[in-house]
Amino acid sequence: MSYGDSMTAAATPDDVEERQTGLAMRRAALGRCPACGEGRIFSSYLKVADHCPRCNEALHHQRADDGPAYLTILIVSHLGAPLLLASFVAWRPSAMTLLLAFGIGSIVLSLAMLPVIKGGFIGLQWARRMHGFDERSKVAA
Repeated sequence: MSYGDSMTAAATPDDVEERQTGLAMRRAALGRCPACGEGRIFSSYLKVADHCPRCNEALHHQRADDGPAYLTILIVSHLGAPLLLASFVAWRPSAMTLLLAFGIGSIVLSLAMLPVIKGGFIGLQWARRMHGFDERSKVAA
């Protein structure tokens, strides 16, 4: 048995089922439990529920922290900058019009995207068994 084989055997034991990352991220991005896809993961706008009300999966382990905010800012700015330049070149609006339109637009887009991206982060963490989402760590503790 080579070093790679022993690492593979230790990393994926037979008694742990594979979690589909894409499916878990889609479910959580829609605000649903990554495990069952039915219970809500948020108890309010961005507050994650401790447990899924449907399947009782523990969700308090999540550690999304600032990742969703950084990714939201990155996406909104990369969408807004080319649109700002294109609208300025096409219509030559006043500075105040640009400031109001793109200020309000970026705030609305950020507020709409933030729960979706945070849900995706939580789904990724659940599927990859990160930050306490691993049953093996519960047994050992």
